[in-house]
Amino acid sequence: MIQYGFLGLGIMGNAMAANLVRAGLQVMVWNRDPAKCAPLVALGARQGGSPRDVAAACDITFAMLADPAAAREVCFGPAGVLEGIAAGRGYIDMSTVDDVTASAIAGAVAERGGRFLEAPVSGTKKPAEDGTLVILAAGDRGLYDEAAPALDKMGKKRFYLGSVGQGARMKLVINAIMGGMMTALCEGVALGRKGGLDGADILEALDAGALANPLFRGKGPMLLQGEFPTSFPLKHMQKDLRLAVALGDELGQPLHSIAAVNEIFKQARAAGHGDADVAAVFQVIKQ
Repeated sequence: MIQYGFLGLGIMGNAMAANLVRAGLQVMVWNRDPAKCAPLVALGARQGGSPRDVAAACDITFAMLADPAAAREVCFGPAGVLEGIAAGRGYIDMSTVDDVTASAIAGAVAERGGRFLEAPVSGTKKPAEDGTLVILAAGDRGLYDEAAPALDKMGKKRFYLGSVGQGARMKLVINAIMGGMMTALCEGVALGRKGGLDGADILEALDAGALANPLFRGKGPMLLQGEFPTSFPLKHMQKDLRLAVALGDELGQPLHSIAAVNEIFKQARAAGHGDADVAAVFQVIKQ
């Protein structure tokens, strides 16, 4: 039986790893805060002492980390993945990072004889819990095929997009559009309410027409309630917007609206909403 590792047990990683364990797969987990491993150990996972230990013990190791800095630290840092990776072993980084970071990790893993796949996901806490994420993979095709049974426990659909970097680019495109949609919803609701419209009527009208979509359906009620339980942290959306703007610079593609959206999210993060849900950007927009 394939031995799987999972590094990073935050909002997304915990749910994703739990789906692997519940499916009966053999899983070793690690998190910077070891206490976060306890619920998964109770489900049947084993606990590793470091990323190196997990990568050395497992045929395929997944990682779900906060940002490029965390992804680099877990790979290149002391007792990191590179110290444990060996010929033929696979490393699949599901974090949202830039294409440069993904390529750097891929090259280092290959130098050790390992195989690498980037596989960022589209989806937030609930899809992670339900195993209905969309997986955007690129890199070693053989590893993609070998990992398919595990990927299918975490996602409802997966794409193989070619060479390393393309998965990262697809994820940034998706989240840049999502950030723009979230901002437009917040501005529209704020405008309508200041004009005397009922917020529930605004959301119902949107959902009845061409603008109906799961994002508005899920986040709209948060705006009316003024409560933002975290499904996708606002600080992570701002990070993704920043990376998307940087990709636009790299490719020479103007991103007028996305750059403006990034500034709004930066303002919300500076106002103390970084750990709240992405919908908390409404708190600065409505002012």
